[in-house]
Amino acid sequence: MSDEIKKDSVYTTYEARTLLKISESTIKRLLKKGILKANKVGGQYRVLGKEILRMISPELEKKAVNKYQRIKTKAKKVILEW
Repeated sequence: MSDEIKKDSVYTTYEARTLLKISESTIKRLLKKGILKANKVGGQYRVLGKEILRMISPELEKKAVNKYQRIKTKAKKVILEW
């Protein structure tokens, strides 16, 4: 298998794990939490290449950091108001 993730390709969870270099438990956790979106086909998950690319994009990481900072700021404000 090539290391290039093709946007329009469909991958099994094993192929997605291999491309992302993560363990089986990690991919299960990503699927369960909805971080990595997939469709169930015949009892098995299939992941679109564009979903893998979306997950590993720098923009997604920036959004996560910004969201975390907003939540942290709100929590600090609530604690100070106590």
